[in-house]
Amino acid sequence: MATLLRKPEQRTVPAKARVAIIDIGSNSVRLVVYDGAARLPAVLFNEKVMAGLGRSLSETGAIDKAGLARARAALARFAALAREMQVSELRTVATAAVRDASNGGELIRAAEALGLEVELLSGQEEAMASGMGVLSGIPEADGVVGDLGGGSLELVRVVAGTVTDRVSFPLGVLRLGVIRAEGKGMLDRKVAKLFADSGWSGRGKGLPFYLVGGSWRALARLDMHRTGYPLPVVHQYPIALERVGDLQRVLAEIPKAELKAIPDISGARIPTLPDATALLLSVLRHLGSSGSVVSAYGLREGLLYQRLTPEQRLEDPLIAAARDEGERSGRFPEHGDLLDAWIAPLFDDAPELARLRHAACLLADVGWRANPEFRAERGMEIALHGNWVAIDAVGRAILAQALYTALGGGLGCPEALGRLADAESLARARLWGLAIRLGQRLSGGVAAPLGRSHVALEEGTLTLTLDHQDEALYGEAVEKRHKALAATFGREPVLEV
Repeated sequence: MATLLRKPEQRTVPAKARVAIIDIGSNSVRLVVYDGAARLPAVLFNEKVMAGLGRSLSETGAIDKAGLARARAALARFAALAREMQVSELRTVATAAVRDASNGGELIRAAEALGLEVELLSGQEEAMASGMGVLSGIPEADGVVGDLGGGSLELVRVVAGTVTDRVSFPLGVLRLGVIRAEGKGMLDRKVAKLFADSGWSGRGKGLPFYLVGGSWRALARLDMHRTGYPLPVVHQYPIALERVGDLQRVLAEIPKAELKAIPDISGARIPTLPDATALLLSVLRHLGSSGSVVSAYGLREGLLYQRLTPEQRLEDPLIAAARDEGERSGRFPEHGDLLDAWIAPLFDDAPELARLRHAACLLADVGWRANPEFRAERGMEIALHGNWVAIDAVGRAILAQALYTALGGGLGCPEALGRLADAESLARARLWGLAIRLGQRLSGGVAAPLGRSHVALEEGTLTLTLDHQDEALYGEAVEKRHKALAATFGREPVLEV
């Protein structure tokens, strides 16, 4: 018998654990294994099988035999992999297709025979998890979340770090073709009626619409390709309202071979793109949303987020992930936080910039294993392409510039960064980088010398004060970096002991 998910927030979560989720969706069956910090665990393994469980629901009300066979095979493989990977907790959840299909119980029984306990999520529970997933990756989200799956569309209002109203509609991407085939404008009329009957018309007026789901992420990839966007990271990628209309026209004309050649767009998603785009236009219109923002986080991440304690949820996910990466890749795990406190007196940064500076300090040692000729590039690559959340493209560029300079790239600005962030912000990041270089060289990366010294901007000078026992640390390399930082500030370097 299926087990409904109840009050997942009451579960306790270790600070670090290896957990896995098998997600039986209407379009795909997926296994994701997570490892690391509870607030933002790293993805250790991710595999999906496009089973298409919801493909025949509109016509027959049941999952077809081929879909059931693919799903059973996927579940058997995923259960075996989870055992081999020795996960501490494995959760299996099923959503709209299994929930709505007349033979959904057959798949649940097949899963249970493999030792998997299936949590059959209701539409409300599915919507709640999707909303929590967006808040996990975009804590400041204020708008409406739309999670487009194969069998259903969930809408969720998120504001002030919480989920409020939520609703589930039978508008999954595998159902849309049948609706649109009934005639021109039929989908828009159906969306309008569903929204009006449920009280959701105009509920997103002036607010962003957060996109969750593989088909909408594929649409974002298409837009990034068409506009020559320099950062191949879909999370928090904005799609303006007018761009959605442009993409609908592009999809009506572009050859399928050209679509298949676009990086990171799954061939299995291509047939769903026209229907997903038509639905997005209609939803944005009837909600009154100002535009859309992609979230790479959704139901699975929401299930993890729901399990956290209130204190864990309040952690900044960018700082938590950067600290975890610094501990994995750096030489001295405590160094990043101390380094940020050491350079902070030099900067009067607003809170958003201060957290980026903190992240840069936590990641300042990630390039030390790389070839010395490529350490700067390594730092920039980690900042730009790392699995970070709660940071937009501008923030990634600022972080990348700080690490590029800190790891020996100098005061230059790589072209990609200049296309993402303004010159003033990047100049600020270069100062952070030079200050990080000074602190790291002075201390050798260990804690004690930073605790016994400090730097300060004074009238006309940048003063480095050392404890008498550390006077010998002020060698030629440290003096050189002290001078470089002071010159960039337009000050004279002064040493006090």
